[in-house]
Amino acid sequence: MNATLSPQNILIIGATSGIAEAVARRYASIGANLFLVARNSKKLAIISSDLIARGATNVQLFVLNAHEYDLLPQMVEQAWAAFGIINVALIAYGTLPDQTRAETDLDYAITEFRTNAESVIACLTILANRFETQGYGVISVIGSVASDRGRGSNYVYGSAKSAIESFTSGLRSRLYKKGVHVLLIKPGFVATAMTANLNLPEKLTASPESVAINIQNAISHRKNVVYTPSFWAFIMLIIKLIPNIIFKRLSL
Repeated sequence: MNATLSPQNILIIGATSGIAEAVARRYASIGANLFLVARNSKKLAIISSDLIARGATNVQLFVLNAHEYDLLPQMVEQAWAAFGIINVALIAYGTLPDQTRAETDLDYAITEFRTNAESVIACLTILANRFETQGYGVISVIGSVASDRGRGSNYVYGSAKSAIESFTSGLRSRLYKKGVHVLLIKPGFVATAMTANLNLPEKLTASPESVAINIQNAISHRKNVVYTPSFWAFIMLIIKLIPNIIFKRLSL
């Protein structure tokens, strides 16, 4: 069977995020089986009912906090036990730290970094070993354009996403030889609950639904890295080209 062009069994970790829910809806509409993981059981139940109504064949749920690393093997085993194979895994959770607080509150800064980097790396490691045994499939993870260059306004978040980018680059090279693909997704501004309190520029802010389309296409075409919307690749190229002598004076 073609394990990536016609995905049927989808594992989503962080399934209650706005982008993840939009992706799940797209797969539900083609009758996929979905294994959803998140920490909020009530939200999971509501999303599950919605996905069944939208056409999902089967929806299984698993409650997990991002830092409960000891539950990761159990989560993975239940996902494979539920559907036999997993075609696509998507890691979609994260937090947006308060940069100002992180500059003075060490515990807070470390916790935010662990959530956005360490816990994601833990998930990737467990999934990589299971997919390697399976011998095919796509592991996808949501990073951020913030990983392209550390900025004064969000470098705790950006550095965590940089760790994910470097990790996925190495993991992609390792698993390519085993028939498993690794996709890094780099959204720009997206109108989700996580960014609800931010004053985002309307013309640069995408909907979760449009980002979900880009993610599904990138998975189908086995892209290594996808900026979504695509114009963020050009924006970040410009930002990366700004000389340090100028960049450090900017309020970005």
